[in-house]
Amino acid sequence: MNHASLKALGVALVAAAPLLASAQLSANVSLTTNYKFRGQDQDASRSKAVKPALQGGFDYAFGDSGWYVGNWNSSVDWLAGNSLEVDFYGGYKFKAGDFDLDLGALTYVYPGNSVGNTTELYGAATYGPFTAKYSHTVSEDYFGWAGTGAKGRNTGYVNLAFAHEVLPKTTLKAAVGYTRFASGIRDQGVPNYVDYSVGVGYDFGDGVSLGAAVAGATKKDFFGDGNKARLIVTLSKTL
Repeated sequence: MNHASLKALGVALVAAAPLLASAQLSANVSLTTNYKFRGQDQDASRSKAVKPALQGGFDYAFGDSGWYVGNWNSSVDWLAGNSLEVDFYGGYKFKAGDFDLDLGALTYVYPGNSVGNTTELYGAATYGPFTAKYSHTVSEDYFGWAGTGAKGRNTGYVNLAFAHEVLPKTTLKAAVGYTRFASGIRDQGVPNYVDYSVGVGYDFGDGVSLGAAVAGATKKDFFGDGNKARLIVTLSKTL
């Protein structure tokens, strides 16, 4: 590395030092009775309502800059040769008047079976207890549909969520989402559908919380047991 390159690297490190010094790392781990994603059970090997999943990850926030990166993982069972979902994401959070905005990208990786790997761009806006988020698929695949010859790019998902503390340490949570498949998937007769969840969360303090929610989705005649309504209980710890 020549002198000019070393000088440029030194300038970059000096500029980044305040940002790195204020960076914050947090971790989380959860045990849930059933992992549902957009209304669909992520353990397709059993039709039982209780299909426990171990989950957890890390978040790294670059101080007050608004930039962040993270990783989240969960046990799954819906792809041959795979039993793990590994998510990587990063984005930028900022305020615009009374709104908290969040823009980023997220990729879902399934080690041992690349069929299913999916990348999305997302944008979210929070106003008081309400959050609206839109995710747009930019990868060729959308959670395995490419394996059927259908391209998943341009699949869209919108989610409207509500969270409000109704009693001390007790938060009421509700959400409704809508999946609009790309034309390549819809051409195979796959219908767009709505998913939902309603529940409560209780904060025990010290990063420990317990949540219970009923979650499901429409179009059960097409997707089968995968999106039956389930009562899901989740115990979480944030570090």
